[in-house]
Amino acid sequence: MIDHAAALVEQDRRFADILRGADLTTPVPTCPGWSLTQLLRHLGRGHRWAAQIIRERRVEPIDPRAVEGGKPPADAEGALEWVAGGGSVLLDAVALDPDAPVWTAVGPRPASWWIRRRLHESTVHRADAAIALGVPYPLAPELAADGVTEWVELLVARGERPVADGESLHLHATDVDAEWTLRGTASGLAFEPSHTKATAALRGPATDLLLAITRRRDDSALELFGDRAVWRTWLDRTPF
Repeated sequence: MIDHAAALVEQDRRFADILRGADLTTPVPTCPGWSLTQLLRHLGRGHRWAAQIIRERRVEPIDPRAVEGGKPPADAEGALEWVAGGGSVLLDAVALDPDAPVWTAVGPRPASWWIRRRLHESTVHRADAAIALGVPYPLAPELAADGVTEWVELLVARGERPVADGESLHLHATDVDAEWTLRGTASGLAFEPSHTKATAALRGPATDLLLAITRRRDDSALELFGDRAVWRTWLDRTPF
């Protein structure tokens, strides 16, 4: 069982560690038009944005420009400490009442819902930073698999249609016991955590699966079976 709260704090710290000593004007190729400074600001402000929604029991989103403490300090070290502490700000807000219903992009959810959502914002944006700087990106397979599940569940809840009606995509992690079958239906994307024959299949390490389905890394580290057009449709239709 993953401790999402502890993992959030750890991922934020590791994100900051990657940037320590780096040129923060470095472009982030997986987030076109952004520098590392903008990536840092996006992640740290996002945590505080969610925290303010929770504290104020919001039923609608907050303008990101109005987020309390939403700007990092001007000095690099202060900015790194600011982003490293963002998850803790969120956890403090959730602790006030984890079950309180608050706004989310997929409808009202308990405040605690935001912990896992922001955790995987951190895991994927840490990958963005690592890719920008050309450094390794270690991620526990279990956490990567949880990220795949969370992303697919989010797409389902948002009504996205990354798999065409009547087609299916199977994902198979080779380094952890995790599989997913995603089906396009007349009502949208359907998902089940099982091994089922599909129109196309991707097989490989959980981290590579996570980065591929979130469009952070290509599929070169994965085995692709079946109709490649199904996979191309996924890439064309998923949000960046």
